Amino acid sequence: MINSKLCEILDIKYPIIQGAMAWISTAELAAAVSNAGGLGIIAGGNAPAEIIKKEIDKIRELTDKPYAINVMLLSPYVDEIIDLVISEKVPVITTGAGNPGKYMKDLKGAGTKVIPVVPSVALAKRVEKSGADAVIVEGTEAGGHIGELTTMVLVPQVVDAVNIPVIAAGGIGDGRGMMAAFCLGAEGVQVGTRFVCSKECKVHEKYKERILKAKDRDTIVTGRSTGHPVRVIKNKLSKEFEMLEKSGASIEEIEKLGAGKLKLAAVDGDIENGSIMSGQIAGLIKDIKSCSEIIEEMMNQMTNIYQSMNFICK
Repeated sequence: MINSKLCEILDIKYPIIQGAMAWISTAELAAAVSNAGGLGIIAGGNAPAEIIKKEIDKIRELTDKPYAINVMLLSPYVDEIIDLVISEKVPVITTGAGNPGKYMKDLKGAGTKVIPVVPSVALAKRVEKSGADAVIVEGTEAGGHIGELTTMVLVPQVVDAVNIPVIAAGGIGDGRGMMAAFCLGAEGVQVGTRFVCSKECKVHEKYKERILKAKDRDTIVTGRSTGHPVRVIKNKLSKEFEMLEKSGASIEEIEKLGAGKLKLAAVDGDIENGSIMSGQIAGLIKDIKSCSEIIEEMMNQMTNIYQSMNFICK
């Protein structure tokens, strides 16, 4: 067992949070992670409130454990999603793309814990001042939308800058990565790509197969010129992005190319023309396991490393 303040705050057994991945992090996946002792997250993405309400109803049928909704602050439906979270008394939310400060008072009044995803020390300090319960510090190794700094350098700087629990994300897929995050001062980890390759994840099987085949250098960052870079596995679409950016295409042209492409890969299974969002950790993933097996394996591996370190120190 790990003595983590994060576990006390979220009322979970293990300090492992499942990453929020649009079209991938459904109620089924989130419930499986929560039932296994972690914190499962339903990805809100740009979905309207009625869709999220169905996912909330579904997860309540699948688990009585704490769960979370990820709220994208740039979503056109953000206000109605926040209202839904409050009315449904969702236990935890994570937020992306900004500072949730304007909603903090109402969320806290409803008893909802708020954990923003941050890519910098400055934003971590701002969200702490606004009342965040913890922060997810995501390094550039992560899949999907990313920042510039690596997990290795960003986590300890945020740990030194804030007094709330820090959750490390980006490049973590096993007990070794988890142990490293704790050594950097984190009190929990967020894991995305590893849970994509779980039995309970409803993403298209071709998406999972492509991650399993990935090698260490198979991911690439697209869309840097737009100011919203995205890490994906290389394919025909990523090459089209590269060509557009090299040609000096406008932000509008680049964003148009990316529209709907995640769904194309994750739901429809078109892994050449769709966007296969994945972290650099993909090269480490070689099998499909249940969420409970993934978490148990991570915890056992971390425990074994800790015991070995304790022996060496003695």
